[in-house]
Amino acid sequence: MDIFGVPVQALLGQVLIGLINGGFYAILSLGLALIFGLLNIINFAHGAVYTAGAFVAWLLLEHLGIGYWGALLFAPGIIALIGIFLEKTLVSQIYRQDHLYGLLLTYGMALIIEGGFRQGYGVSGIPYNLPETLSGGVNLGFMYLPIYRGWVVVVSFVVCFLVWYVIERTKLGSTLRAATENPALTKAFGINVPRLITLIYALGVGLAAFAGVLAAPIYQVNPLMGSNLIIVVFAVVVIGGMGSIMGAIVSGFALGVVEGLTKVFYPPASQLVIFIFMAAILLIRPAGLFGRKQ
Repeated sequence: MDIFGVPVQALLGQVLIGLINGGFYAILSLGLALIFGLLNIINFAHGAVYTAGAFVAWLLLEHLGIGYWGALLFAPGIIALIGIFLEKTLVSQIYRQDHLYGLLLTYGMALIIEGGFRQGYGVSGIPYNLPETLSGGVNLGFMYLPIYRGWVVVVSFVVCFLVWYVIERTKLGSTLRAATENPALTKAFGINVPRLITLIYALGVGLAAFAGVLAAPIYQVNPLMGSNLIIVVFAVVVIGGMGSIMGAIVSGFALGVVEGLTKVFYPPASQLVIFIFMAAILLIRPAGLFGRKQ
């Protein structure tokens, strides 16, 4: 059976591939939305943090013998701790400044991080082996799905749902939002507002590092892996609505699928379709699909 001259098997295969890419878009966009929505910082270092997560996972394997599962736990934690240090020493200094200061600061951080890895390891990709439990594949009839890529889709959904639930449906999430929307009043209730703000930043960069560990076995580890992705992720966040948690998740997965289907119907546009969507959304709804008017 064909749809517009394209076999259904090919379409379903591209939908799955789109969900895999969409999983990375969603997790990275979620981290960006957290930092912008709650801290009002445009974190241009997000792609570099994604790269750092992959490199830390590889270094843990090479030097400490910590495999994939350990790296999936420890690498985001290590990056989150580094994020806490950076937030305390640098990022906290520009909270009350114009957005431009935050963009310039985080862009400089990105250049330093990526430049350090490029200087130390070059620009060639470094292989990162799959864990044995996730090697091999499954025949779905219309395509042969590698188990690891299926795992990426599942864990992306789970992580995005958990973060959304914590931020939007729990007392901790309410406190985090209150600490950023009205810090003076929140502090009057005896809540340590600076600690909560640091926690938000650590969670945002930890999510980027988590995505980097997930991506390492698929895309290999190299200093440019984040810079190639960050512009697309920013477009996804703008489409979903700057600062919108649900918008980041939904638009991340949806645009991954749209990008995959575009590769079937009109491959030359596959690298542009997300930016075309962004331009259209900004014309129709400047706040984004899930964003609120200021």
